[in-house]
Amino acid sequence: MELALPENHADNEPDPAYLARMAERREVLREELKQIIPPQTRIVWEVGAGHGHFLTAYAEKHRDQLCVGIDIILERVRRALKKRDRAGLAHLHFVRAEASLFLEVLPPTVTFAAIYVLFPDPWPKKRHHKYRLLQDSYLKNIATRSPAGTPLYFRTDYDPYFEEVQTLLREHPDWRLADSAVWPFEYATVFQQKAPSFQSLIALRK
Repeated sequence: MELALPENHADNEPDPAYLARMAERREVLREELKQIIPPQTRIVWEVGAGHGHFLTAYAEKHRDQLCVGIDIILERVRRALKKRDRAGLAHLHFVRAEASLFLEVLPPTVTFAAIYVLFPDPWPKKRHHKYRLLQDSYLKNIATRSPAGTPLYFRTDYDPYFEEVQTLLREHPDWRLADSAVWPFEYATVFQQKAPSFQSLIALRK
């Protein structure tokens, strides 16, 4: 989980204590991923896995795939791990991590078999749009770990966010929108069941 820089730090220089915490967190996460993800592996990655409902159901149906879900809230990760353990899924892991830090420390030979982003925070206020997950820089980063044809699955109940992401992917140099938005695996999470409506898309690595 990334830590915010102190807003009023003199001369806008990073606080040494912050840098030390980030360095420690980076190394801890790097070692954790080395333990659970073998080299030369393609993983199914869920960003913002919440309590683990979707990825646990996915892993139960795809026992030949290594599945990794991340979330920044520790209690969510703990609850997801309990689901994993009850189901006895040794090929499923949940990790507390922020997406950009996860990408930074992921072993260099590990790539993505599929990426799921389900109902991320839409940050509806215009001044907060910069915090949205699916932006050009993020798409470029995950593209470096995605062989040609790797699918990116996105779902949201916030129409303006969906339209923004759809436009971004339509024009992106690394991704193209799939002709169909029918997903090969479906599982309605608690959040999805509560959403009055939602939209989905699939993008493929060029």
